[in-house]
Amino acid sequence: MSGTRGLLIQGLYKKATADKGVPSYQGHALMENWKGFCGGGIAFCLWLRRAVLFAIIASTLLLARVYPQTHVGVRGSVERITVYGKSLEGNLDGDSPDRYVSIYLPPGYKTDASRRYPVLYFLHGFTDDDAGWYGFKSYWINLPAVIDMAIDRGEARPMIVVTPDAYTRFAGSMYSDSVTTGDWEDYVVRDLVSYIDGHFRTIPDPSGRGLAGHSMGGYGTLRIAMKHAGIFSSIYLLSPCCLVPSFASNLTPHALSQVRGVHTDADFARAGFFTKVLCASAAAWSPDPQNPPFFLDLPTGDEKERRMVMAKWTANAPLAMIDQYITSLRRLHAIAFDGGSQDPLSGSLKVLDRELTVYRIQHTFQIYPGTHVSGIAKRIETKTLPFFSRNLSFGQPAQ
Repeated sequence: MSGTRGLLIQGLYKKATADKGVPSYQGHALMENWKGFCGGGIAFCLWLRRAVLFAIIASTLLLARVYPQTHVGVRGSVERITVYGKSLEGNLDGDSPDRYVSIYLPPGYKTDASRRYPVLYFLHGFTDDDAGWYGFKSYWINLPAVIDMAIDRGEARPMIVVTPDAYTRFAGSMYSDSVTTGDWEDYVVRDLVSYIDGHFRTIPDPSGRGLAGHSMGGYGTLRIAMKHAGIFSSIYLLSPCCLVPSFASNLTPHALSQVRGVHTDADFARAGFFTKVLCASAAAWSPDPQNPPFFLDLPTGDEKERRMVMAKWTANAPLAMIDQYITSLRRLHAIAFDGGSQDPLSGSLKVLDRELTVYRIQHTFQIYPGTHVSGIAKRIETKTLPFFSRNLSFGQPAQ
């Protein structure tokens, strides 16, 4: 990226977030430790804490009202299986390479053995897992119910939807390749896609594969699409995190003390959300096989060490690497992304919109009234699933 345009991007991002009076923190620190990390913006942090709590409660109540299972005329089925990841073997986190994968099979899949379907690979966010999203435990969203409703209302065509469990030792893989977390990019594009094509009636072609995700999953969607061209044809990012690495560039003394206090897995489990984000980011983007017990380098050392860590994190920020992957982005059939007007992360989406526009890459972009989590179920029903229904191939391969 040229120096002039790099400064322009940085300036646009700061302006987009400053216009809302929000910090340029690239993670969705929903509930914990905001006061200590906001560096003086206590009033805003307390407001955000209350607003996000309200959004979570409201989203849960709305989901129960809008997606009652008894009102759906057609229903698919859900399976939860394990898919072994050769790409995850030997990861220093010690996470099993046998990963849970939740799969939504559309209505008719089990009755028409000759029909094939496109596949939407949907990546969940940080601290989430597939079990929560697919209704195997109580959660703020039930993705199968959302899909059923979209199909029943004619908003979406029947498709297979697949979500791997990317919850790791540090609560999220960032869908990145690392000796510490394992090669999660390769797990998705090689191990998982190969398994699904080999065991389900898919349309085994890029035109029949879409990739989408929320928050950390939105980040993973863009990262994977840029770095692995020719696997997926269309992508949709919902409130993606981590497009720029600025959230850790100016850690407060309180933040530093919290991160430096994590020495064991028990410490990590008790840590606040922001501390967990830093640990997960380090495991994914600044791994260190010579630094047990966590095998990662945090941006907490002296100035020289901190600059090196942040350089590695910057190298993993999609808006920092986008110029190197323009050809890959141009190969995509369709690109869409959106975010809430009250989500601090939406500032980076405006920069992504500008970058794609500069390169004349067609895309759809929207900022809608909402926060990082409010309205996600409705967005998936009315925006994401219809997007893939329009852009994926539903044609049956020649026998």
